[in-house]
Amino acid sequence: NSKLRHVEKDVLIPQIMRDRAKELCSDKVQAFTKCCQETGLLMVVKCRQENTALKDCLVGYYSDPSFYEECKAEYLKQREEYRATGIKKKRQKLTPNV
Repeated sequence: NSKLRHVEKDVLIPQIMRDRAKELCSDKVQAFTKCCQETGLLMVVKCRQENTALKDCLVGYYSDPSFYEECKAEYLKQREEYRATGIKKKRQKLTPNV
């Protein structure tokens, strides 16, 4: 049964989308984080370019219907496995933490 509840559509699938988008935009996440660490209180001004690049990358994924469908399929697969086994699996990261 692939019918989605409100919480699945509005919370659980968007969470997968956020996690995957952060992984796919990891170079921009790292650049923004590095800039913030290096500039301290001036990060709002000094890291504007990195922040914009990060936002553009994330929003590009969030607004992509095919990306939503990929994440929905991933969620439904996880839900099916959980219903069959009763064991909740942790999502594997696409890229290792460095």
